[in-house]
Amino acid sequence: MYYGEIKNCDIANGFGVRVSLFVSGCTNHCEHCFQPQTWDFHYGKPFTEETERQLLSMLAPGYINGLTLLGGEPFEPANQRVLLPFLRRVRRALPQKDIWSFTGFTWEELRTPGAYPRCEATDKLLSLLDVLVDGRYVEAKHDISLRFRGSSNQRIIDVPATLACGELTLWDEQAHI
Repeated sequence: MYYGEIKNCDIANGFGVRVSLFVSGCTNHCEHCFQPQTWDFHYGKPFTEETERQLLSMLAPGYINGLTLLGGEPFEPANQRVLLPFLRRVRRALPQKDIWSFTGFTWEELRTPGAYPRCEATDKLLSLLDVLVDGRYVEAKHDISLRFRGSSNQRIIDVPATLACGELTLWDEQAHI
C-alpha cells in the first residue's frame, strides 16, 4: 500500500485533534473528488514499518484524540489487508485513542457478501473503528454546513453501536462534547 500524506494535528477530519493518514488507491472516482491524484494505487510513498512507527509516535500525545483514515480509499480490498494489522497495532498500543475512517463505499456495500469492497479483512477492520463516514461524494448534494462530510448523502456511523445492535446507528456528536 502507498499513502499520499500524513497530517498531524488535523482538526477537519474527525472529532478533536487527529492524525490523518491519506492512503492511495481508489476505484470510486467520485466526480469533483478533492484529491484525484490519490486514485492511483502507487501515488506517494510506500506504507512501511517506519511509517507505522511514525504514526504511532504522532498519535501518542494526550492532546491527540485519534487516527483518521482517508484516501484515496481505505476500503479498497488491497488497502484493507494492509490497514488491518496496523489498526490492530494502534489498538494494542493506544487503546484510549479513537479511530475514524472515511469511505466512498456505503455501510451496506461493505457488509454485503460478494460486493466489490468486501473481502476477508472487512469485518475485522470495521470492528476496529469507532466511526465510519460512508458514501461517495456527490457534487449535487454538496453542503458546506455539514460537519465532517462533503455531501448530504454521506453518513457518520457509530460503528460499535451499529455492530452491537445490528441496526445502522448514526454517531451523536453531542455525546462526545
